[in-house]
Amino acid sequence: MYDIIMYAIQFGIAVGSRFNEKLRRMWRGEREAVRTLQEKVDPDARYIWFHAASLGEFEQGRPLMEQIRRDCPQYRILLTFFSPSGYEVRKHYAGADIITYLPIDTVGNARKFLRAVRPVMAFFIKYEFWYNYLHILQHRGIPTYSVSSIFRPDQVFFRWYGRSYGRVLKCFTRFFVQNEVSKQLLDKIGIHDAMVVGDTRFDRVLQIREASRQLPLVEKFVGADTADRKKVFVAGSSWQPDEEIFLGYFNGHKDWKLIVAPHVIGEDHLKFILALIKDKKVVRYTQATEENVADADVLVIDCFGLLSSIYHYGDVAYVGGGFGVGIHNVLEAAVWGMPVLFGPNNKHFAEAQGLLHDGGGLEVCDLATFTLEMDRLADDEEYRMACGNMAGAYVKGLAGATKKILSNVKL
Repeated sequence: MYDIIMYAIQFGIAVGSRFNEKLRRMWRGEREAVRTLQEKVDPDARYIWFHAASLGEFEQGRPLMEQIRRDCPQYRILLTFFSPSGYEVRKHYAGADIITYLPIDTVGNARKFLRAVRPVMAFFIKYEFWYNYLHILQHRGIPTYSVSSIFRPDQVFFRWYGRSYGRVLKCFTRFFVQNEVSKQLLDKIGIHDAMVVGDTRFDRVLQIREASRQLPLVEKFVGADTADRKKVFVAGSSWQPDEEIFLGYFNGHKDWKLIVAPHVIGEDHLKFILALIKDKKVVRYTQATEENVADADVLVIDCFGLLSSIYHYGDVAYVGGGFGVGIHNVLEAAVWGMPVLFGPNNKHFAEAQGLLHDGGGLEVCDLATFTLEMDRLADDEEYRMACGNMAGAYVKGLAGATKKILSNVKL
């Protein structure tokens, strides 16, 4: 049944590629993957294979890849992606020697792929459980690890109808899971080689903070750090429902400066944001100058790649997505030691739940709850500082997964 599903997916991608650019890139990349390996693999080198579904999983695997690169230069790194949103953004990543798509998990594709590279070790990030690739790796005796994996009782592996597919989990040499619940769930189905190490994303956001850039235009917008300096609210990865709430609040408050970095940067969405802002001077980042940005009230970030550094300039952060499919990366904001607000769809996001539990994160459900939380943060500096300190301490306290994993892997 699994193989039938894989062939159906492969057929669907092939057909869809005629009409969709994302699928076209995916189909072309998967077809070229084995040829890329045949051209680039050094037969005398030893490759460690990292597989990430997309960009988020790549960020979780990145601290491991870079630590191995530093400590064990005798190995080469192969990095594969399933999604174009990961591959297209990171296809020139300097931390890997070869970067390709991963062909759909049919028996034939898996055999061709693994004949071409013959890795000495493999790391699958978070939710990647490809049946044929994993069985061939196990059959060849190649150590294979699941990193930053997290499990819930409602997943197919723990249902009566998923027991057959659940056997794929036995192909892993060891699981490095995020929490104790995941370890207990694996234990119930007879998988005992699991270790709770946490999430490598905590290590990654500390790296990002260390490598953050100074942004002169943002510094000019924020102003000098003086007693009368306005506080700065940074909204990152925001969507329309998020923007309607926080802009609805700040239209009536003139004692804060706003930086808005929307998730979707397109003219229609930018026009929507600008239409929501009332009685404030607004500057788009790509049109900002030292003269016009200094006395602006709102700075709209209309380009990519700046958000993780922009959080550095905030006093309070809002992370979007919580009124849709789910919140974005709250850790990138929390690492700077400031309160982080987000919407209600956060229950399946362990880091958001952790921030809520520790007091560094605050959930908002509508304009009324946003007003309640924001008024307190604005009026009570001691409370705001305490929330920020708890957010920063939460991130630092859960760092270290990379070191724990590599100390339990034979390199």
